[in-house]
Amino acid sequence: MRVLLQRASSARVLVDGQVTGELTRPGLLALVGITHDDNEQIANKMADKTWQLRILADEQSASDLNAPILVVSQFTLYANTRKGRRPSWNRAAPGPVSEPLVDAYCAALRACGAEVATGIFGAYMRVELVNEGPVTILLDSADWGSVS
Repeated sequence: MRVLLQRASSARVLVDGQVTGELTRPGLLALVGITHDDNEQIANKMADKTWQLRILADEQSASDLNAPILVVSQFTLYANTRKGRRPSWNRAAPGPVSEPLVDAYCAALRACGAEVATGIFGAYMRVELVNEGPVTILLDSADWGSVS
């Protein structure tokens, strides 16, 4: 599982010109990619890491500030660009695998106490962001070894 976190003063997602999710105050935009061997345990650990990571102002976390989190599914985080000029998406899990895990990540964030807004899984989305800092951090569960 990969989550690209961006510290944001504002962000919103539009689908067909309609806002489907937005940050109502400064917080985090979380772009979430799922790969084939991800599971709910990984989604839960990633949510906790997102909630506790001290990347907001004055080295505070979203949990310290009760900052909102806008979650957007992003299969392109698993693009394979090693060969040629066209990315391959073979490392990204298909929708029936990844959608429940993105939902589990959101549910785990909410269980931590986070205010969570979302885009629409699988939709063509327009994401608007004012990145603060700028601060952009990539979390990758592959860096953790086994999850326990």
